[in-house]
Amino acid sequence: MVTIARAEAAEVWRWLEEVPDPEIPVISVVDLGIVRDVHWAGDDLVVTITPTYSGCPATEVIAQDIRAALAARGLERVRLETKLSPAWTTDWLSDAGRAKLSGYGIAPPAHKVVDASRIMKPAIACPRCGSARTAKLAGFGSTPCKALYRCDECREPFDYFKPH
Repeated sequence: MVTIARAEAAEVWRWLEEVPDPEIPVISVVDLGIVRDVHWAGDDLVVTITPTYSGCPATEVIAQDIRAALAARGLERVRLETKLSPAWTTDWLSDAGRAKLSGYGIAPPAHKVVDASRIMKPAIACPRCGSARTAKLAGFGSTPCKALYRCDECREPFDYFKPH
């Protein structure tokens, strides 16, 4: 392995864009918005992450995957810091991440959390056919951050990434 003395932060961000979320592998930890900062502190690369929620079971796997991805690029002195405040929100999902979720069959949040007070009941579009004629089947889908919906047009069930 070649040891890199110091990579530029922009390059590290690009490398982290290749680290998939373990629960939704089509989206990166950067697109998900959980990587909050990358900077050097002396000889240590510090990567700050905010888990999607404090009890998220994937947090440790994400930390291991980040360390492994950076070690594979020769960065051995990596320090991960967890920042819980402000709390993660689906507003931090990148536009590319939202598109990737939809392409994967998961409806992205229908609105920004900051706009939630103005929206009474947003239409949740089916990620398969695009129809807004959908119905909520359960408050929780395949993970706690998703709800289970069904499309009334194509009749297919799908997960909806709940805004929070």
